Amino acid sequence: MTEHTQSTGAHVVVAGATGNVGTSVVDALSRDPHIAQVTALSRRQATWSAPKVRWEHTDVRTDDLVSRFRGADAVIHLEWVFQPTHDPVSTWHNNVHGSMRVFDAAAEAGVRSLIYASSVGAYSPGPKTRAVDEQWPTHGWPGAAYTREKAYLERYLDAFEQRHADLRVVRIRPGFLFKQQAASQQRRLFAGPFLPQRLAHPELLPIIPDLPGLRFQTLHTADAAEAYRLAVHTPVHGAFNIAADPVVDAAQLAELFGARTVRMPSGPVRTALSMAWTSHLVPASPHLFDAVLRLPIMDTTRARTELGWAPHHSSLDALSAFVEGLRHHEGADTPPLAPEIPGGRAQEIRTGVGQHQ
Repeated sequence: MTEHTQSTGAHVVVAGATGNVGTSVVDALSRDPHIAQVTALSRRQATWSAPKVRWEHTDVRTDDLVSRFRGADAVIHLEWVFQPTHDPVSTWHNNVHGSMRVFDAAAEAGVRSLIYASSVGAYSPGPKTRAVDEQWPTHGWPGAAYTREKAYLERYLDAFEQRHADLRVVRIRPGFLFKQQAASQQRRLFAGPFLPQRLAHPELLPIIPDLPGLRFQTLHTADAAEAYRLAVHTPVHGAFNIAADPVVDAAQLAELFGARTVRMPSGPVRTALSMAWTSHLVPASPHLFDAVLRLPIMDTTRARTELGWAPHHSSLDALSAFVEGLRHHEGADTPPLAPEIPGGRAQEIRTGVGQHQ
């Protein structure tokens, strides 16, 4: 489908502009000749800039959003926190209540387009051997905070769209997103401070566990950013699955790392993860592990045909970028993507693994 520009010199507001996806979206928009201004909102003070970008320190939970959105042509909502996994009330307050405030403020401010970062995690458990389209139920996996929150917001948007028929709503549902500059942040969020840096070297991973249900989809964050950019300009609405080929499984991971696969039941792995999470040794919860093993495989036909989107990187390219970034301790000049937080890994331990963002 040909990209249709709704207006020249559009003004786009990006909520959550300093993280993995936000930095790539801001970069893509800043290079778009049809975008006149990007207002980038972030909870933590930004330390980098790009052409046409104006930064505003903003907390979506408490700050006035209507005034920040007024006059904008589109709002892209990316703001999300994964931690603290031991305090789901805290993440619910930011992710669910904060998102509802963004949606309602966009409508009150008269914004024409709202583009929301949903996720494959919003989907109900589904098949691993065939792909499902955007009509697959979005009730999430009830055990994990992340999937509950994503599913709840899908229901909220269903009702929201009926109340605001004049507001074009697009829901982007990506697979797992990787780029080199986000590797250190993702290590902090999911693996924690006790993961040895040297394990990023493929030769030190001789085996890959082949677990039942271990099939998932990834894409490079730059390709996801392109989907958001296209959604600003293309007169579409509704949900769009985005992911790159091939679908990743144990065999693909073994090929990437030059390792061999070992068939294992998921139970012992889940038990070990649960013990580590309970002991604050890793931040990723066993409930998220449960959800990942149940995620469906997504069909991306609609994004390719109606949005005009196609990835430039394979799923393995995206994973390789993450491994390369982890190996070289890479990051970016924003607080979430910093290669190291002040105080380093010792500070991660002192503040409680899985307790603080």
